[in-house]
Amino acid sequence: MKKALILAVFFTIAATAFSQNKRISIIPQPAVLREGMGTFTIDANTAIVVGSNDPEAKKVAAMLNIELKKAAGFSLNIENAPRKKSIQFLLSPEEPLGNEGYRLAVTPEMISIFAPKPAGLFYGLQTLLQLMPKEIESKEVVKNISWTVPVVNITDRPRFGWRGLMLDVSRHFFTVDEVKAFIDDMARYKYNLMHFHLTDDQGWRLEIKSLPKLTEVGAWNVKKTGRFNYFSTPAANEPRDFGGFYTQEQMKELIRYAKDRFINIMPEIDVPGHSLAAIASYPDLSCTPGTYKVNSGEPIMDWHDNGTFTALIDNALCPSNEKVYSFLDKVFTEVAALFPFEYIHMGGDECAKNFWEKSAEVKALMQREKLKDMHEVQSYFVGRVSKIIATKGKKMMGWDEILEGGLVKDASVMSWRGLKGGIEAAQKGHEVVMTPNSHVYIDLMQGDAAIEPIVYSSLRLKKTYAFEPLPEGIDPKLIKGGQANLWTEQIYNTRHMQYMLWPRAMAVAEAVWSPKQSRNWNNFVGRVEDHFGRFQQADRKYAPSMYDPAVKVSKDAKGNLLLDFESEIDGLTVHYSFDNSFPDYHYPAYGRTSIPVPVDAAPIKVVTYRAGTQVGRMMTISVEDLRKRVK
Repeated sequence: MKKALILAVFFTIAATAFSQNKRISIIPQPAVLREGMGTFTIDANTAIVVGSNDPEAKKVAAMLNIELKKAAGFSLNIENAPRKKSIQFLLSPEEPLGNEGYRLAVTPEMISIFAPKPAGLFYGLQTLLQLMPKEIESKEVVKNISWTVPVVNITDRPRFGWRGLMLDVSRHFFTVDEVKAFIDDMARYKYNLMHFHLTDDQGWRLEIKSLPKLTEVGAWNVKKTGRFNYFSTPAANEPRDFGGFYTQEQMKELIRYAKDRFINIMPEIDVPGHSLAAIASYPDLSCTPGTYKVNSGEPIMDWHDNGTFTALIDNALCPSNEKVYSFLDKVFTEVAALFPFEYIHMGGDECAKNFWEKSAEVKALMQREKLKDMHEVQSYFVGRVSKIIATKGKKMMGWDEILEGGLVKDASVMSWRGLKGGIEAAQKGHEVVMTPNSHVYIDLMQGDAAIEPIVYSSLRLKKTYAFEPLPEGIDPKLIKGGQANLWTEQIYNTRHMQYMLWPRAMAVAEAVWSPKQSRNWNNFVGRVEDHFGRFQQADRKYAPSMYDPAVKVSKDAKGNLLLDFESEIDGLTVHYSFDNSFPDYHYPAYGRTSIPVPVDAAPIKVVTYRAGTQVGRMMTISVEDLRKRVK
């Protein structure tokens, strides 16, 4: 009897220790998190208590039931009166946490989420779901599991009010349901702004009732398979049936869906460049009369080594043509009526001006308006667009090219070519969203080109995690926040979309939500790995690229190739072979000295291990490729 009692005490202590040692992995990291002892268990006898008649608060509470019904197989009664063994959603205006902050308290008897506003309750719910076992992400009922939540006390609020994620649906169209899934994934990581890139050379994706050809013609191109920008030019008889668009009713549905998850949608109508879909629909919008087709991914721009570019086809609206401004007035009238958000993004990026330079009408405009160069011509265009948008009761935002030629009054800047444009705009008193391609363009490769889908360049997770939206010496009031951008030239389906988003979008979420001083790379990596388990449970795809080494190639004094490897995360060993066999952890491991490549080496194969277990993917690189990498 005494021995049995000792064993019972031992196992109780062991179970408690296990529950306390289980890592709490919340992304983004809360401002304040204090762990306690013990757990709260959610079961069918638990109640949800909503201490308010606020309909949004009730809607948030009901979202917990949706998750429980899906994964646990039961839902909870929703009550008004507080009691033990309950999960409380309480609006508390006295909490000094702003519009989106919350306080989450878990004891063995009760879970309480306090917030001044319903948005805070929603973010508290997202944290609560991350505290639950990873099986809560399952799409099917999971049996024989205890739905425990560790005892914690969390006080949390976002660092920035603008926490954005951009989805490009012009290059490749995504359905309403696919966009809803994207919004759901945003909400999990406390994003609150979806930037919707709706128009470009490859498609016009929004119904404009006064301009029906925009979707009758502009929403469709030729389906191609392969690598974007390397496709052959479509033949005249190839069907133009690939693409799609959102009706205004569908867009209202998406706006409502996002609003229920406290996400605003900002529309982007990208002008004056990137406008081939509009010009194909209405050719008289161009400075260059002719017949145009929506681009299907064949080359359209000539990109030069110095970063400049020229258009092979005139894909820019004509700034000297009054029909263009009448067209845009119709477009922005309907866009402004459709989207409640206060900003409309007018693009303004990568406008090739070589066809403008040939236009007699543009030269006449320059003389009439005393414009010195093409930058000032674009600034004239931006000014006209800004006035149109203002007449619709909206504010205008644009990519940092709108700075060129002089920034128009009251325009806000989205700084993508590094931080420089944003700093310049803020110094002039303009509001800025930081979205530098150096850190947050998550359409770029995540690792070595030998194993990643080929895009323009690589952006590793660690560099994304280093994103800092607020430059030193800049008024914080002018930096609205930050944003990650997902361009979809090379993204053809939602599985690859997820692969490109995660985990880099987790890193950006932490940069714009969590206190700067709390961010820690090694701690973040551990939490990301735990979230990989959640993604596996949910059957969502993610990129394991952080386990793959960066390959560095150099030459010795005699011109022989040398290899070095860099790992993003600690505890990895890099194993390699030169004989075309597949290395495992018994093969040579990279140390700190460069590895000479044998003269007759077969393609090099590289793989990473941690504690004897393979974590990286097998990488194969030809010697010819290595030679090309040497600068």
